[in-house]
Amino acid sequence: MGTDRHEDMLDELGAAIASGELAPGAVLRSEELQERYGTSRTVAREVVRVLETMGLTSSRRRVGVTVREPAEWNHYDPRLIRWQLDGADRPTALRTLTELRSAVEPCAARFAAIRATPEERGRLRALAVHLQRTARARDLDTFLGHDVAFHDLLLTASRNPMFAQLSSVVAEVLAGRTGHGLMPEEPQPEAVALHVEVAEAIDLAEPERAERAMRDIVEQAREEIAAAVSSNLGG
Repeated sequence: MGTDRHEDMLDELGAAIASGELAPGAVLRSEELQERYGTSRTVAREVVRVLETMGLTSSRRRVGVTVREPAEWNHYDPRLIRWQLDGADRPTALRTLTELRSAVEPCAARFAAIRATPEERGRLRALAVHLQRTARARDLDTFLGHDVAFHDLLLTASRNPMFAQLSSVVAEVLAGRTGHGLMPEEPQPEAVALHVEVAEAIDLAEPERAERAMRDIVEQAREEIAAAVSSNLGG
């Protein structure tokens, strides 16, 4: 039960900060947090400690908990990304995250084509086949699981640990697209074919081809997101 209250309070307070409801410079006192969220002093302290590790708040004795400027936040934290994607400024969050993917994933695909192990190359090919099957079946939840695994493996196979640590960021973007209805009911055949193209290029150690196909994947995702967001706003 304590864990549930901790998670609930963390999500509510974190989302309020991420959305700007609690603006930078706002000061929160421990007693107020306990009363506002109906939690114990221990739970409130644990939540504040997590927010501090994310760079969202800072604490000072006799002052309280202060919301920090967005420039000081850890924007790579998956929880912050989730809160931003759940908020009203979702289009901006999706734009910045897609720009990050555009900068990283094509390069990761290039290096994966050079550095991936034979086992990794085979697993990427297998995941591409799974994506084809689940796309045709319109099984978006299973498709999402394979898509997350595909991009995770690609980033890992680049043998760049900084790329690999972005796997959770990409996973949140992919999950957010599905969870917020920004994916077509049936994944676009062109997008699925591009995943197959990436897997084949990596399997055959063709870095330029892998990079080009991955760049096309991210660009198509950007276009799909923009169209879906525009449609939702129009509706």
